[in-house]
Amino acid sequence: MSIVASNPTHVTDEQLHQRVEGWTIPSRFLQVARELTDHSALRWKDDAGQWQGWTFGEYLDRVSRVASAYRALGVAKGDRIVLMMRNIPEFHVLDMAAYFVGATPVSIYNSSSTEQIEYLAGHCEAKCGVVEDAGFLQRVDAARGSLPALVGLGIVNPVDGRDDLVTFEAMLAHDPIDLDAAATVAAPTDLATIIYTSGTTGPPKGVMLSHRNIAWTVESLKETISFDVYVGKRLVSYLPMAHIAERMTSHYQQSMLGFEVSCCPEPSQFAAYAAEVHPNVLFGVPRVWEKLYAGVTAALNADPEKGKKFDEAVEAARPIVEKIDWGTATDEEIATWNFLDEAAFAQVRALVGLDQLDLAITGAAPITADLLGWFRAIGIPLAEIYGMSETSGPMTFAASRVKAGTVGPAIAGCEVHLDDDGEVICRGGNVFEGYFGNPAATAEALVDGWLNSGDIGEIDDDGYLSIVDRKKELIITAGGKNLSPSNLEAALKMVPLVGQACVIGDARPFVSALVVLDPDVTPVWASQHGIDTTDLAELAAHPTVVAEVEKGVREVMAEFNHAEQVKKVRILGEEWLPDSDLLTPTSKLKRRGVHSRYASEIESLYH
Repeated sequence: MSIVASNPTHVTDEQLHQRVEGWTIPSRFLQVARELTDHSALRWKDDAGQWQGWTFGEYLDRVSRVASAYRALGVAKGDRIVLMMRNIPEFHVLDMAAYFVGATPVSIYNSSSTEQIEYLAGHCEAKCGVVEDAGFLQRVDAARGSLPALVGLGIVNPVDGRDDLVTFEAMLAHDPIDLDAAATVAAPTDLATIIYTSGTTGPPKGVMLSHRNIAWTVESLKETISFDVYVGKRLVSYLPMAHIAERMTSHYQQSMLGFEVSCCPEPSQFAAYAAEVHPNVLFGVPRVWEKLYAGVTAALNADPEKGKKFDEAVEAARPIVEKIDWGTATDEEIATWNFLDEAAFAQVRALVGLDQLDLAITGAAPITADLLGWFRAIGIPLAEIYGMSETSGPMTFAASRVKAGTVGPAIAGCEVHLDDDGEVICRGGNVFEGYFGNPAATAEALVDGWLNSGDIGEIDDDGYLSIVDRKKELIITAGGKNLSPSNLEAALKMVPLVGQACVIGDARPFVSALVVLDPDVTPVWASQHGIDTTDLAELAAHPTVVAEVEKGVREVMAEFNHAEQVKKVRILGEEWLPDSDLLTPTSKLKRRGVHSRYASEIESLYH
C-alpha cells in the first residue's frame, strides 16, 4: 500500500466529518430549501411540451404533505419504500419525503422484470411502494403475491378502478407535517438508501449508504469541484435514479447545494433537452459522449472539406488545451485556441446545447484518452470520474488539471492506495456501511476499514490513478498473457462505424472481438459511399463496410503490443440496448449475456 493517489485539496477525512457533524439528508434539505425558497428547483415538460417548474419552497411544501401521507400509510422509522418511476419531478418529492419519516427509499430500475422486482423488494423487505403508471404497476402487481411485507402501494398517474392505490394527488391533499421535528427523526448513522448493483456477475447486492455517507460525499465533491457558486447551476436528469451517479448528482447534490434540475423522463430525449436547457453541469456514461461525438463528426463530415478543417483545428487545439489546463500555455497559444474556438468550436457547442458547461463528467465505464481529449479540445470541460456504489459514487476525480487516460487523484478526504497485487483500495467517509443482509460479502469487501474495489490500477508520480481493468474480468489468453478487455473495447469504439464492442480471448489462442455497427453513423457513411441500404444487418455483411471496419480496427490496435491486439472481429448489425441481457442500464457489458447469445459467432472466429 505504498503507492498513493494524492488528494490535492489536502482536506482530510476527519475535517470533512467535522463539517458534516450531525447532518442528515432531511436536515440539510430543510435548511437549503428555506434559504432558497423562491429559487427554481425542479423543471419538467408537461404533456403539451411546455416547461413547468417548482421552486424550492414549493418542493419543500410537497415533501411535507407526502411525508404526512406516508405516516398515514403506517410507514415509520426504519421502514423501506421502493420507488419505480422515470426521471420525473414527483420522484424527488417521494424520495425526499421518506427521510422525514425516518424511512429508507430504494429505487428500482424501470426495466426490471416481475422476477427482479420480487427479488429486490423482497430482499430489502419493503413496506410500501410507489410506481409511476399502469405499466410499472402491472409488473409490481404480478410480484405482490410473493411480497407479504409490502402493505401499501401508491401511484403517480392514477389508474381507473384501483381504489386500493394511493395517488400522488391524494398524498398532496394531506396536511403538512412539522418539518422541524420531522427533520430530527433520522440520525446521521441511519440507512439513507440501498443501491442495488447491476448484477453483471451475479445477483444484485444491496449497497447500504448512510445519511453521513451522503452528506460527507456531497461536501467532498463541493471541495473537489470548487465552484464559486453552486446555487442555480443547471442540470439535466436523465439516467436511472437507481444508479448512484444520477442519484448523487441530480438528487442529493441538488437538494444540498441548490442546483436546478430539469427532468428528462426518456434518456433518448437527452440531446433535445440539453439543447434547450444549456446545462452548466452534465454527467454522462461514455456511451453518451460517444454518441455525441459520432453525431457531431457525422454532421461535419457530410461536407468532407469542412470535416477535414475541423479535424485539423482539433489536432491543433489538443496540445494547447493541455497546457492551458496546467497553466503552461503562452499568450500566443491561448490566442490561437481562442481563434479556433471562435472560428469552429463555439458553433458546435452551441448547436448541441453544451455551450454553457462549467463541468462535464464521464464515468461508470472507461473512456478513451483520445475521445476525452477531443471534447476538451473543442472547449467542453470533460473529466473522468471513478468510483462505485460502495463509495457513494466518487473515489477519484479532477475537475481541472485533467490528465486524459487517468481518472484523477483522490477526491477530498478520501485515501486511495494500491494493494500489493495492484488492486485499488480506499477509505473515507464515502465508503459504504456494508451489503444489506450479506455479512459475508461485506467482510470480503471491507478489510480493516479499507474497501477492496475489485479493480486493478496504476498511480503516476502526480498521484493520478489509471484503471487497468476489473480484477475478475482480466482475460488470460491460452499463451498466459493477461489482458484488459475494457481498454481494448474503449479503443475499438473509436472506430467511427463501431458503436459497441466485446473483446474475446480468455483461454483462446489470440484476441478477437464482436463489434456492433453504430446505428447513427453507419447509414450516413454508407450513403456517402454509394451503398443503397440503411439496414444494419445488411451493412454488417457488406464488403465495403467490413473493409472499413477492419481497417479502423488495425489503426486503433496499433497502440497495443502484438499479444494484446484484436486480430479478428465479427461485425454485428443488431444494436445492443441498455437495460437488456447484454448491457446494464448504464451500458456496461454483461459479458455472460453477450457470450451466451453470440456463442456460435464467437466460435466461428476461431475456426
